[in-house]
Amino acid sequence: MADPYPISPVTMPARFKGLGAMFGTNREAQFWLLQLAGWLGISLISYVSLNLWYNQPELTYVLHNILQSFLGIALSWPLRLVFRSCWSASWAARAVVIVVSVMTFALAWAVIRLAAFEAMTEETNLWADFGGWYFSSIFIFLCWAAFYHGIKYYRLLLFERDQLLAAEALQKEEVLRRTRAETAVKESQLTLLRYQLNPHFLFNTLNSIYALIDKGDADQASSMVLNLSHFLRYSLEHGAERSVELANEVDAANLYLTIEQTRFVDRLTVVFSIAEDANEALVPSFLLQPLIENAIKHAIAQNEDGGIIRVTADADGDMLRVRVEDSGSGHRPSDSAQAVSGAGLGLQNVRERMAALYGERGRLKTGPSDLGGFRVDLAFPLETRVRGVRHD
Repeated sequence: MADPYPISPVTMPARFKGLGAMFGTNREAQFWLLQLAGWLGISLISYVSLNLWYNQPELTYVLHNILQSFLGIALSWPLRLVFRSCWSASWAARAVVIVVSVMTFALAWAVIRLAAFEAMTEETNLWADFGGWYFSSIFIFLCWAAFYHGIKYYRLLLFERDQLLAAEALQKEEVLRRTRAETAVKESQLTLLRYQLNPHFLFNTLNSIYALIDKGDADQASSMVLNLSHFLRYSLEHGAERSVELANEVDAANLYLTIEQTRFVDRLTVVFSIAEDANEALVPSFLLQPLIENAIKHAIAQNEDGGIIRVTADADGDMLRVRVEDSGSGHRPSDSAQAVSGAGLGLQNVRERMAALYGERGRLKTGPSDLGGFRVDLAFPLETRVRGVRHD
């Protein structure tokens, strides 16, 4: 017997405007349907509890029951307008309006239906019992007011729930968009850092090839070009990958070292010590090459006797630890300065990639090596393609 809560299309979330429009279109129909059902239900109750109980099957009594219901419909319609007009008022003001309105409309209904009852039937002298008629009228109109406000508050609750769900959905969409944007930025950053590696290495290699050609060493220059092509092919095939298995990364490092061996001949010795449980671990692609290049540039190339580069990797719980160290340049002050500063484009590149990929869980530390030179220690979460992050 009540209309749904009036939802404003301005404040309604966009995704629920269609639902709100449907309710707005059918609101009047729903109100009148509930009106007819409720008031005709009162006629049925009156017929069973009064006409049948007091043995009044005459048509006039039945028609009076129906008439009083239609009178109730007519009187409750303006009562609805009164309630709607004071909906935004305070609780106290609304309570006063509700009580006064119910008493007034119940009084009107009781007077009209009692007068109609005497006019339609042969019964007289019923005004002495007007209190009973008025009391039942108050009870019915109070029930009508309770249903009206109950349905309106139910509609309000549904509306607020829809607003909350819409706000949560919009918030989730915003978080998702922000996450995607951050991921895109991070991927772009990683791609940029990855592409800084190959041009830097390529520049050094082309200089070496030029030097070999200038010396007339065509065989070594040809071999170096061939090895360079293999390395670049590997770079093209795997450069777009964010992570590769450590075994593949070692293969890439060996391709790079094959090229460098052409430059240093017997002056360069590289030792790989990779634990078996670390071979399948995922590492950032082209992680070892810039670290090895850093060691060659700052240690091996500056030492007349060459030196040693040692690469070790092992799994430590849920972390993978990788170390690249060299035997130094033979000049202690410069070795110490490099160990403190961690200089070099390749080393800085790796540091930035670790920060972008792993955040606080990725660590890069530098220091002196027991080989006599510089040491780079990496630690980041141990992951594999099959098992994901490993937790021992």
